[in-house]
Amino acid sequence: MVDKDAAEASVRTLLRWIGEDPQRDGLIKTPHRVAKAWLELTQGYAANVAEILSTSFDVPYDEMVVLRDVPFASVCEHHMLPFTGHVTIGYVPTARVVGLSKLARLVDAYAQRLQVQERLTNQLTAAMQEHLAPLGCGAVVHGNHSCMCNRGIKKSGTMVTSSLVGVMRTDPTVRAEFLALAKP
Repeated sequence: MVDKDAAEASVRTLLRWIGEDPQRDGLIKTPHRVAKAWLELTQGYAANVAEILSTSFDVPYDEMVVLRDVPFASVCEHHMLPFTGHVTIGYVPTARVVGLSKLARLVDAYAQRLQVQERLTNQLTAAMQEHLAPLGCGAVVHGNHSCMCNRGIKKSGTMVTSSLVGVMRTDPTVRAEFLALAKP
């Protein structure tokens, strides 16, 4: 297992590799700050999705529940550079509804890991399907990727991914309603 000291030593090595002096005044505490930041950026690994989605209420409701424009910040697993955006997430409940903040927490649980946007999108609906047993659920993710904007092709653009499960996938009317609600 890598400890905090080893992580900080790795940052000092990276600083030397790019031609910097880790002992320079502005960089002395950088290894500590970077290690601390990475723990924060990847705290989703410690999240318990079952626990997050366990707070539900006995509310007879059979219409769509949608939470729009949930902001997220993630890290691309290919270049370890940030990507940010927003998620619209929703479901058609059966017997119980989940606490609203739990949907936003679910987004963080998966976004705060090394990710690709396509996997993030699918993980959101898979978790809702497993833990909420809805008639259907969906997620639409809009992301801006610094790995494309700041390196390589150096072009901006918004990537949009979607995942639809159950009636949100199979019933054209329900699908259209969710996708209309998910538009920015």
